[in-house]
Amino acid sequence: MAASSQNRLAAQNSPPAKPPGLYARLQRFWQRVTEGREIDQLWLQFKTDARASYRLYSRDLAAKSPQASWRHNFWHTLQEFAWAILEKLSPARRVLLLIGIVLLIIPSGGFDFHTRQGEVVAAQFDFHFYGGVVLLLLLTLEIADRVVMKRDLEIARDIQSWLLPASPPPVPGLTLAFATRPANTVAGDYYDVFARPVPGSGEPRFLIAVADVAGKSIPAALLMATFQASLKTLSITAASLAELVVGMNQYACGNSQGGVRFTTAFLAEFDPARRSLTYINAGHNAPVLRHSAGQVERLTNGGLPLGILADAPYQSGSTTLGNGDWLLIFTDGLVEAENSRAEEYGEPRMLNVMQLGAGSTPQELLRRMMADVDAFVGATPQHDDITCLLLKVA
Repeated sequence: MAASSQNRLAAQNSPPAKPPGLYARLQRFWQRVTEGREIDQLWLQFKTDARASYRLYSRDLAAKSPQASWRHNFWHTLQEFAWAILEKLSPARRVLLLIGIVLLIIPSGGFDFHTRQGEVVAAQFDFHFYGGVVLLLLLTLEIADRVVMKRDLEIARDIQSWLLPASPPPVPGLTLAFATRPANTVAGDYYDVFARPVPGSGEPRFLIAVADVAGKSIPAALLMATFQASLKTLSITAASLAELVVGMNQYACGNSQGGVRFTTAFLAEFDPARRSLTYINAGHNAPVLRHSAGQVERLTNGGLPLGILADAPYQSGSTTLGNGDWLLIFTDGLVEAENSRAEEYGEPRMLNVMQLGAGSTPQELLRRMMADVDAFVGATPQHDDITCLLLKVA
């Protein structure tokens, strides 16, 4: 008690702490603004955002004026590009933007007027200041919309994460790893591995699913949720894999907007007792089955993507997995990832990483593959969802 009293007295008698200096306050302000990022990291982030924005506006420009070219008709292309930006705003905000730009262009100056007593009074009107105020108001409104939209997207992302497995389930005879990386906050890719009861048998089989809904962001995410719901519902029935896919295709045709919102999917059923894999490839990128001896097999049997033709036939395929075999199931976002020269990552690079990492675990190989994609792409914005599922036979 005596020691604590002495400490309190010492604290009371000690001189007050000096407020931080100007440099320290500026340093804290800068750290808060940049979140601790270095200049090169900020520049890389700016380039990524700028390329993504340019791609958004140029896509609208290409849709309206397919023949537009900067070289052949600069002013017309510039005008259409400006309209592509303006049309992203509401009419009221377009007017605000134009007022702000006009006020910034008008040269600031003064004018004279006479009072009743005949005095001449000079007044100065700073158009640039009010133009900046108008643009700041517009920026504030846009940020408010962005914050609301971002909050809604984060909620949608959380809901979507509940539909996907957080970690690979234990499957007898297999070691699994998977990863997904959405191009936007939410994705249209789906993956899952879960046990499916077999009537009359005490041993379950495991359903392996990877799917890619056409499109990105919210529309694709909503259809991904309906795909997950229909898959889970049909999987508890006694239907075979072929019957399950036919049922899912019929359901997808009722929600595909006439085939516009189709879904590519790879569905497989693994029997641990026989180590057999029965599969159907519904228009999906052909998974790679690498046998322990090094031979590569592509799993292509199937049919059209789901949601295009209600009575489309589907042909199943089957194969037997041996010790040391690898199976790589992926979406097109992996092999079609582009670098700054518009070159695709491609399947040869993917297969090379797979061959070099055949002796590692699925988790290690998956990390190596995603790191290789990142190194290839660099600062180029991701334009499609990336999903990859790896399994190795123990």
